[in-house]
Amino acid sequence: MSDSQPQQPSPSPRKGRGEAGDHGPQRPTDNANPSAAESTTLLLAGARLTDGRTVDVRLGGGRIQAVGTAGSLPSPLLSRVDLSGYLLLPAPAEPHAHGDTALTADGGGPVSYTTDEVQRRATESALLQLGHGATAVRSHVRIGDVHGLGPMEAVLQARRSLRGLTDLTTVAVPRLLTGVAGAEGLSMLRDAVKMGASIIGGCPDLDPDPTGFLEAVLELAAEHGCPVDLHTDGDDPGRLARLAAMAGGLRPGVTIGPCGGLSRLPLDVAHRAADQLAAAGVRVTCLPQGDCAALERRGLRTAPVRLLRSAGVRVAAGSGALRDAGNPVGRGDPLEAAYLLASQGGLRAAEAYASVSGEARKVMGLPEVRVEAGFPAELLAVRGDRIAGVLSLAYSRIVIHRGRVVARTSAVREYCDSAVAVALDLPRQGRTEPGN
Repeated sequence: MSDSQPQQPSPSPRKGRGEAGDHGPQRPTDNANPSAAESTTLLLAGARLTDGRTVDVRLGGGRIQAVGTAGSLPSPLLSRVDLSGYLLLPAPAEPHAHGDTALTADGGGPVSYTTDEVQRRATESALLQLGHGATAVRSHVRIGDVHGLGPMEAVLQARRSLRGLTDLTTVAVPRLLTGVAGAEGLSMLRDAVKMGASIIGGCPDLDPDPTGFLEAVLELAAEHGCPVDLHTDGDDPGRLARLAAMAGGLRPGVTIGPCGGLSRLPLDVAHRAADQLAAAGVRVTCLPQGDCAALERRGLRTAPVRLLRSAGVRVAAGSGALRDAGNPVGRGDPLEAAYLLASQGGLRAAEAYASVSGEARKVMGLPEVRVEAGFPAELLAVRGDRIAGVLSLAYSRIVIHRGRVVARTSAVREYCDSAVAVALDLPRQGRTEPGN
């Protein structure tokens, strides 16, 4: 079997929206108006839905215009995509990427942080994730130290170059924010927000004063109306309690992750921490595929998703490291994250997929997507007929962003011309003609 690389259509100039939290207005960015591409009308024919229906879906203006039984939406002038044999789903979103460090595991030397190199990595990794189905990506970008704001500038350039293909937003991630050493980090964080970073992040666990770090982040976020997305292992219940107490009043909201340390706490302590996070409205992004390089590796356990969900915490799943120091074989595939939650995390297949689609979009402050008229045309078609089967063998995919096909990945499997292949009517390799 061979997988083709996802197609990369030419970007068209467009405007879109940055992320916002669940409870606040979306921050305007340079992507706000619909593009000419969104005025194109597209018919998705013969798609299967999760409820078993086979339907036609008409897209236009970047939204779903109509959903009807197969053959009920005749439109000879429409562009048409045959989705026979495909399951049509709301597209995944990637809530935890690291575009500045992605694809660096095989470098064989010091990692380059020139603007061109970081932009290339951020662009290539976003396109890889788009090929997997993620039409929106939240990328955590380190700032400070010797590289200053260069990586942020590069990822913002990648964001602009990807308009019309995928929505890329950035989280500014300083290392230190307290004490004498943190003064420069705080100044740089302010500059990153002015440059266009739409979320404020960081790693309180790595600062000598984690509470002071959190205070600085929340104050700046409140000043600018930004969401907050922090790295934490979550293994310190006292620190989690303080975070919940401090973050409860912030709108548009606070997300933390990957929180693998919660799984190492005594069960009653973990339950209490989950209740505190739920009461404060703090969201959690877990990383089923492994840690990311932003935190010191303390174990590869995933956050206790079922425990958090039972407490009322909104939980999304991200991919984390994509072939960098955090995971040299990371795939950046949201369907793999969902597969791991279903196979190892105890979630039903539909719940697992929702963690990388609907729940991820909510955590990222993006509009809800359903395969119904009026909803955004952010869709993923995967060859298969049920979500469980799709999570098991999700090879062929068609990705739709703002109403147009932006990526395709096709897979072909065939077997040698044997008696068993013939008996089971399996796809067979072509036979060599006599004399050839």
